[in-house]
Amino acid sequence: MDIDALRANNPEHWTRACAIRALTLDAVTAANSGHSGMPIGMADVATVLYSKHLKFDAANPKWPDRDRFILSAGHGSMLLYSLLYLTGDQQITLDEVKNFRQWGARTAGHPENFHADAIETTTGPLGQGIATAVGFAMGEEILRARFGKKVVDHHTYVIAGDGCLMEGVSQEAITLAGRYGLGKLIVFWDNNGITIDGKVELSDKTDQPGRFRSAGWEVIEIDGHDPEAIDAAIVAAKKSAQPTMIACKTHIALGHAAQDTSKGHGALTNGEQNDAAKKVWGWTTGPFEVPAEVKSWWEEVGSRGAAERAEWETRLGGLSDSRQKEFARQQDGDAPKKLSAVIRALKKQITEEGPKVATRKSSEMVLEVVNPIMPETVGGSADLTGSNNTKTGDLGVFDVESRKGRYVYWGIREHGMASAMNGMALHGGLRPYGGTFMAFTDYARPAMRLAALMQIPTVFVMTHDSIGLGEDGPTHQPIEHLAISRATPNTLVFRPADTVETAEAWEIALTQKTTPSVLSLTRQNLPTVRREHKTNNLTSKGAYVLADAEGKRQVILIATGSEVEIALAARDALQAEGIGTRVVSMPCMELFAQQDEAYRKRVLPAGPVRVGIEAATRLGGWDRWLLGERGREAKQAFVGMDSFGASAPAEVLYEKFGITAENVVEKAKGLL
Repeated sequence: MDIDALRANNPEHWTRACAIRALTLDAVTAANSGHSGMPIGMADVATVLYSKHLKFDAANPKWPDRDRFILSAGHGSMLLYSLLYLTGDQQITLDEVKNFRQWGARTAGHPENFHADAIETTTGPLGQGIATAVGFAMGEEILRARFGKKVVDHHTYVIAGDGCLMEGVSQEAITLAGRYGLGKLIVFWDNNGITIDGKVELSDKTDQPGRFRSAGWEVIEIDGHDPEAIDAAIVAAKKSAQPTMIACKTHIALGHAAQDTSKGHGALTNGEQNDAAKKVWGWTTGPFEVPAEVKSWWEEVGSRGAAERAEWETRLGGLSDSRQKEFARQQDGDAPKKLSAVIRALKKQITEEGPKVATRKSSEMVLEVVNPIMPETVGGSADLTGSNNTKTGDLGVFDVESRKGRYVYWGIREHGMASAMNGMALHGGLRPYGGTFMAFTDYARPAMRLAALMQIPTVFVMTHDSIGLGEDGPTHQPIEHLAISRATPNTLVFRPADTVETAEAWEIALTQKTTPSVLSLTRQNLPTVRREHKTNNLTSKGAYVLADAEGKRQVILIATGSEVEIALAARDALQAEGIGTRVVSMPCMELFAQQDEAYRKRVLPAGPVRVGIEAATRLGGWDRWLLGERGREAKQAFVGMDSFGASAPAEVLYEKFGITAENVVEKAKGLL
């Protein structure tokens, strides 16, 4: 690569781009850790994008109509941090850059959205950025259809590397984007031909441009170091009705001794080699020093969006007062005031009628009253609409010609669905929920984990939640899935026992701002166990006394979901023998753990023997509640699963695996 020719062709651009390169070398060297090659290689693309196309205001990074920039190749985080510092972001200061990857710094090893307002999403797990970007682009389409182009009109830009495109979720993402014609999604592929192990050809020979074209994308192939070609490609991409992939042929670690090698991917910390690279670039200042004229130019880039933002605020002010308030409410993530009222009304109706329905159907009943009053909800299913019960009549279907539609047919793409839902939530103004079978949380797991890490309120509707789904057998019967969801920090896992608890769970999920929810719902019908109407949301306590002991309390049965009815039947049998038995319904362990100790002790007092009942593994958080919080307070037993399920009718499976009232009674009496 002729560096001298690049410098000579456009010296001003070259120097401005080299500010990114130099800051990257300095920060990675100071940390003795990081990834230098991608920021160095993609500095030209980033410079053209930010200076000529990206709509943003560095002083107001959360401006709702900004363009979104997503660094899918998140290991190259210094590209983003350099850009934010250079353009005058108030949170990513020079000190933050100097403290790259250190304790307490905003400049974490990979971009984390909660550290700085200008970081749109957390990336690092390869492929997640491009998949999340699909949700950002869908969110823009939906909100533009709802509020108009004068208020919502922006692009989503992504930098993705070879690793992002190798990950399977990228295929789910690009086929979704192509199918739904997301023309405001533009992906820059850093085509440098290098991975950690060596050349890409060691493990892959995919024709990536051909792959994108086959999925319905426009593809433009350019020299990723030619600023004029980069600019022309972006101009063309912005005119396309389809998503565009710009294949940028680049050199990883351009100008460094590690250029075009796998070593260039990682931390370049050799002082002599780094000094030599800077000399090749024509960079003469000391570590972390950017020439004043270069920094001033970048700051002007960061400030020029202020005028556009002011114009946008004027256009927003042209909406009626009610429309402005509704836009602000949805952007802030506040639930409508009507929500609690419609939930209470549904609960009252259910306690009076006492239907016997599957909680997946209960969920649909809730959504039927919620979706009409929450225009921000966007539902969907991974090709299981009729099984997940996630579609209600008022939603309409999101498609190329119906952007106001609020129901998405995601296809058999659990991972892509979950990632894109995260993107919608991060975009702002929407509350996404989507369904699949509980067993397939395995396919959605990376995005579910990131939702928790990113502190966003995505709702994962997981039906067919136990051996109760029956004949489909152990491949579809979740055993360990509650456990891994409960083990994930900052996640609420709900397993409601009936329609009343399901309504309460939805109310909680739809009022969260920083926590995702997992709704674990049954295929088999369940009776209404809450037959006395309570205006309070009992599920918000996590656990509560559903039926108390008559006489001396000797046994406490703790159950969730479909096993609550088994606990109630066991209580009747134990009471008939004069054994005072309390039934505790525990729809959400996480919320129960958040209650004060006094409440937890009232619900689970020391003394009585305890039996937990759940058609899943005991590892799902049960020991704390069975052994007592000090690990020694109660004799206890667990009735559940310690193996995979089998193919048979649900009632047969419950009997064969011993999840019955009779077995619960036997366990309880054996402890007395």
